[in-house]
Amino acid sequence: MYRVRLWSVRHARGLNRVYRLLEDILTALRPLMRRVGDERLERPMAMLERGTKGFLFDCKMCGQCVLSSTGMSCPMNCPKQLRNGPCGGVRADGNCEVLPDMKCVWVAAWEGSQRIPDGVVSLQKVQFAVDRRLEGRSSWLRAVRQRLGEESAR
Repeated sequence: MYRVRLWSVRHARGLNRVYRLLEDILTALRPLMRRVGDERLERPMAMLERGTKGFLFDCKMCGQCVLSSTGMSCPMNCPKQLRNGPCGGVRADGNCEVLPDMKCVWVAAWEGSQRIPDGVVSLQKVQFAVDRRLEGRSSWLRAVRQRLGEESAR
């Protein structure tokens, strides 16, 4: 799983394009999704998201995905779950202070963000604290609702 996560950061540009395309498709399908109902779609979308993002990014299903803002490196993989940059314990080799065999999630985020257009700018945006009530829910559905102004960013 860890190797795939590192591969995803190395291929952040292409994965970011796929992410944007998926968001465009889901936005176009939003009228149909409204008819079906978000509550009916939540479970299958969350399962699809868990499988896909779990494999590629070791996703923890926080429900508030920021992968496209963090160079395709999930901040929830940080043992301290820091969402706005590294702690003060990053080792000289760029590895985590808690898990010395793992590259710091934020070192990977910096590397991935440099591969995405405007990625460094996105990386510098302050992220809200995790809303634990959204854990296990589809962040894809939430992103589409936010994009269309149906839900606030918080």
